[in-house]
Amino acid sequence: MNPQADGALLEHATQTIAVGSKSFAAAARLFDADTRRGVLMLYAWCRHCDDVVDGQELGMNGIAQTPQEARRQLEILREQTRRAYAGETMTDPAFAAFQDVARRHGIAPRYAYDHLAGFAMDVDQAHYDTIEDTLRYCYHVAGVVGLMMASIMGAHDEATLDRACDLGLAFQLTNIARDIVEDARMGRCYLPAAWLREAGIPPGEIALERHRAALARVAARLVEHAEPYYASALDGIAALPLRSAWAIATARNVYRQIGIEVRRRGVHAWDERVGTSRAAKLWLLAKGGADALSSRWRRPGPRSVGPRSVGPRSVGPRSVGPRPAGLWRRPGAETPAAAFSGDPHAAHAAGA
Repeated sequence: MNPQADGALLEHATQTIAVGSKSFAAAARLFDADTRRGVLMLYAWCRHCDDVVDGQELGMNGIAQTPQEARRQLEILREQTRRAYAGETMTDPAFAAFQDVARRHGIAPRYAYDHLAGFAMDVDQAHYDTIEDTLRYCYHVAGVVGLMMASIMGAHDEATLDRACDLGLAFQLTNIARDIVEDARMGRCYLPAAWLREAGIPPGEIALERHRAALARVAARLVEHAEPYYASALDGIAALPLRSAWAIATARNVYRQIGIEVRRRGVHAWDERVGTSRAAKLWLLAKGGADALSSRWRRPGPRSVGPRSVGPRSVGPRSVGPRPAGLWRRPGAETPAAAFSGDPHAAHAAGA
């Protein structure tokens, strides 16, 4: 790719994340230049796919699409993804960016197709009866993005990939809690139906004011369910280069704080969109730096109730210990990811 085309793609990706996700845009500035480039280009592709299926532009100004049209658009995205992996010339900036980052960093085709499978779950109006069902959706729309991000940061071992996926799961659980009412007004619900039944909230009445107290309890439960995944992800940053660890720890802290705020606001959590202030972001950025540095010495694995022991003094990446038992396991975690290939049969929508 010539420098002019590369610059244009990077500018497109930078503008996309600046509008689409202010929270992650702030953290992305902490990556080294090459990693930041890959992360921004991956985000541009993910945002583009989401917008195409929802009939939106950068997550806004949506035009309602029929399920048939959404399925047609999704099939076009699958075909463009196949062509990108096959090495064909891509004219769409988002797919040209994705093709470049996938080749540079060896992003496995199955991850891209798994992500598209998440959009299919929306198009098909999938039903989520249990928290495991919700987590499966979270994997497809966010956990697998964590896996692709890890590839960009040079992490390919299964233990680190597990932690990267856990962070994506935690992010999406937080997003679901924050956007419950907004999603319900669009006819979407990602909350476990079993939880709604326990709370006495009929599926078609989630957005109604009279259920706010019960809904606040369900949201708090979802925020609590994200906590062990946030904890697992924090242990995983030890395997990343220091600047990447800082960026990821900061993003983790910012998203986690959104969930904490949703829980704190209770029945008022949906009066306005919950976010973090500039001052809070600066504090969480500093905390992320401290988390990244401390990860160089913290022993991996489940936290002990006894005195903390420290490992060798080193500021480089460390191996990641066993993942805590009891957490939801990503599809295909037992087998290594496929190498970069243009063969669509090498990929599959795991767990779909």
